[in-house]
Amino acid sequence: MTTEAGRIFREAWIAGVKRHYPGEPKPGYIAPWDETPTWEREAAAAVYEQVRQFVEVSGGHSAKLTREQQGRFVALCWIAQIYKHFDDPKPSYVADWQDLPAWQQQTDADIFDTIASDVAAAR
Repeated sequence: MTTEAGRIFREAWIAGVKRHYPGEPKPGYIAPWDETPTWEREAAAAVYEQVRQFVEVSGGHSAKLTREQQGRFVALCWIAQIYKHFDDPKPSYVADWQDLPAWQQQTDADIFDTIASDVAAAR
């Protein structure tokens, strides 16, 4: 997992939060990469890699998924990382898709789009 992959994920997250969060987001939501905890940087890089592989093994056909399906994939990958890094996470950290706020659903879908675009540009 590369730092660059994690940074791309984090930048997409911050952009999505700024675009979709209602009101002023918590400082931790938009903290720059260098201020992000190590576990979160590792998780960001891991989820980037999972999405990258998903896009590649689908031969780029993951673009045919709905925006919701793409966002759900990001959210599910993130939940797995939360369980990897925390023995007993807060329920809100591992909430299922339908329980996420709309801004977070939209941000997760934006993250998928960003990673898929990055994969396409690398071809």
